Amino acid sequence: MTGENSTLEGIEISPRFRKTIEERIVRLDEGADYDEAQLDFLENADHIRRQKRLIFVQRAEALRMRIFLDSTRPRLPRSLIVL
Repeated sequence: MTGENSTLEGIEISPRFRKTIEERIVRLDEGADYDEAQLDFLENADHIRRQKRLIFVQRAEALRMRIFLDSTRPRLPRSLIVL
């Protein structure tokens, strides 16, 4: 396999880190939804353009994080028994 997926293959993350990423995705989605609703109140064309750009960036970052999480697996806990 080549490209970005080959570098992510086999990445293990802790459940706590996964939860942190998932919470960030939720905040990005909520922020994008809020900013999108604010478009109705804007009148300046340049402000509307910047607001749409902000929404696009928030949604793109949330997607990037989802793709990252899809390519990871949970880290298994260490064994408490010394062999």
